[in-house]
Amino acid sequence: MMTRKPLTNTISLASLGLCLGASINAQAQGFVEDTEIDVTARNYFIGRDFLDSSVERDKAQEWTQSLILNIESGYTPGPVGFGVDIISGAAVKLDGGSGTYGTGLLPVEDAGTNPHPAGSYGRFGAAVKAKVAESVLKVGEMMPALPILRADDGRSLPQTFQGGMVTSHDFGGLMLTAGQFRQNSPRDSDSMDDMSYDGGMSDHFNFVGGEYTFNRQRTTIGLWGAELKDVYEQQYVQVAHAQPLAEDVALTANVGYFVGDEDGRARAGDLDNDTYSGLFGLEFGSSTFYLGLQKVSGGTGWMRVNGTSGGSLANDSFNNSYDNAGERSWQLRHDFNFAALGLPGLTMMNRYISGDDIDTASGSDGKEWGRETELAYTVQTGSLKNLNIKWRNSSFRSEVNTRDLDENRIILNYPLSIGS
Repeated sequence: MMTRKPLTNTISLASLGLCLGASINAQAQGFVEDTEIDVTARNYFIGRDFLDSSVERDKAQEWTQSLILNIESGYTPGPVGFGVDIISGAAVKLDGGSGTYGTGLLPVEDAGTNPHPAGSYGRFGAAVKAKVAESVLKVGEMMPALPILRADDGRSLPQTFQGGMVTSHDFGGLMLTAGQFRQNSPRDSDSMDDMSYDGGMSDHFNFVGGEYTFNRQRTTIGLWGAELKDVYEQQYVQVAHAQPLAEDVALTANVGYFVGDEDGRARAGDLDNDTYSGLFGLEFGSSTFYLGLQKVSGGTGWMRVNGTSGGSLANDSFNNSYDNAGERSWQLRHDFNFAALGLPGLTMMNRYISGDDIDTASGSDGKEWGRETELAYTVQTGSLKNLNIKWRNSSFRSEVNTRDLDENRIILNYPLSIGS
């Protein structure tokens, strides 16, 4: 149910979709009343300085302006309700040349001979959906947010997948889901292609999972199974809990365990991975303190489809997930909300992550570390209300790759809800 089009057609196709949607809406109560239309204007700058002498260039720097359109319709009346979702986006290069490509904000063209960032790119995708009671079947292009498959929305345009999934909330606090994705469009691509892990390609990602929330919604238990057919299989169990201790004081914990190995024809070779992850927090007034602990065991690193986010791991960060084979890592993090000081909308995050015991080709134990700061502000009133501005500053050093870098990012997101 998805059609790929060049950037020059993206806006016109999105407009056509809106017009067609308006025509259908006029004929179906519920379909139009519950429709949500959101447009996000995103301005994104990344400046990255490479410090490793083995890297042929000393920087990667790009700047883009993008528009992202999301339309989620309501459902037609009747025992089976039908609807349509649309996701569309267009990004334009504002700055960036052949010597500064590779931030992930734009596709890289002529990678083998003269690599340089594309001047623009865009996407248009749609999905149809059907709803019975509290169960929804969706087929087409979408952004899954599953612990075993998280679409990455960390650059100009979000990553999307093509396939189908069914999700049920018919059983109280129990959520059940299953599905299959056939192709993948990473965040810096304008095409739909097969998925991969460590060089192994596949056009089938199958999954099933469920989460049960109880204890006045303070506790969630999840169990998931996934298969990138003929590449890897993976299981995941998770427990998340929030425990209030007093007014404005609470303890939080998010603990997970992944186990995986090769699947079928083993197109990425023999695989063996166990990954343990725990993020523990103390909320105290305007501050939240976190301790992240993570351990990767087995002969291979943590498994995920190419381009996806590592957000299921405790120590995932802006530039690294600390998920190499054998790696043991820890994190200290502090979040602060300035609202208590009379500055609502202003927040700051600081964290330090250290990893060691990384398996290397020479047999030695490699090390790496990262330091990151994020200062963010959301405009509270006026014509620019909800404009979110972020400045991210980070450093990363590693003994096991050539990614030593210092980096700055400036991100402006201006969301506008058109209607509902």
